Amino acid sequence: MNFIVCVKQVPDTTEVEVDRESGTIIREGVPSILNPFDEFALNEAIRVKEKTGGRITVLSMGPPQAQEALRKCLAIGADEAILLTDQAFAGSDTWATSFTLARAVEKLGKYDLIFCGQQATDGDTAQVGPELARQLNIPQMTYVESIEEIDDGSVICKKETDGGYQRVKSGLPALLAFISTPAFEPKIPSIMEVMGAKSKTLSQWGIDDLGDEDGDYGLDGSPTQVIRVYSPPQRGEGVIIEEPPEVAVDKLIEYLESEGII
Repeated sequence: MNFIVCVKQVPDTTEVEVDRESGTIIREGVPSILNPFDEFALNEAIRVKEKTGGRITVLSMGPPQAQEALRKCLAIGADEAILLTDQAFAGSDTWATSFTLARAVEKLGKYDLIFCGQQATDGDTAQVGPELARQLNIPQMTYVESIEEIDDGSVICKKETDGGYQRVKSGLPALLAFISTPAFEPKIPSIMEVMGAKSKTLSQWGIDDLGDEDGDYGLDGSPTQVIRVYSPPQRGEGVIIEEPPEVAVDKLIEYLESEGII
C-alpha cells in the first residue's frame, strides 16, 4: 500500500514573529519544530505500514529550512520525502496550500491513504486536510485517533466526537486527519536511524515541477489574506472597591466616569 503523510514545520510557539507589512509569520531563521499533530499521524502511518507493508512518502510545503523536519520524518521511519518550496508558494492561505499539496499528490500518482494532523499549532485552522480531500475528490475522516482495520478496499477508524467515539468506515483512497492522544510519546530516532535517513531520498519540487503556473498558488491564489496581526494589549491591574454593596455601586460609577469609560 502507498501512504502519503502531509507534515508541516511550525515555529516554536515561544519564538513567533510576524512580518508587519504582509501580516504573515516570519519563518526564515526562526527556531522550528515538526507539527505535533503531524508527528502523531506519521507514527500512526508507520504502525499501519508495519502490519500491511508498503511505502510512506512524506510531503511538506515550506521554506528550504523545512528539510530539517523532513529529515526527522525519514529518521522516524518514512521512506522518502518531498519538499514543495518555491517563492511562488509564499503567503499561501489554507486554500492555496491545499491546492499546491493536491497538485503534488496527483504528480505522485497512486496512493491508498493520506495522513495529516488535525491542525497545525501556528494557524490552528484545521482546514488544510479537509480542503485537500475536497481538491482530490476523496472521502475524509477528521478527529481520527487510530486506525482499527484496513484492507485493500476500505479502512475503519476510531474518531473522537463531542459525545465520545465513533467507528467509521470508508473506501480507499481516503484522507485521515489525526488528533493526538495524551499517551502519545514521540519516537526519538537512534543514531543509526538518523544516519540512515541521509541515504533516503529527499526531493525538492517547485512550481515548474507541478505545472499549471496560473493556478491558485501563493498570495495571488489565496482568497483570504491576513490584514493585520497584533498582540492584545496587556491587561492592567484591577481595581478593588471594598465597600458595602449599597456604597460600592456609587463608588464604581464614580470610578468609571473618572476614567472616561461611561
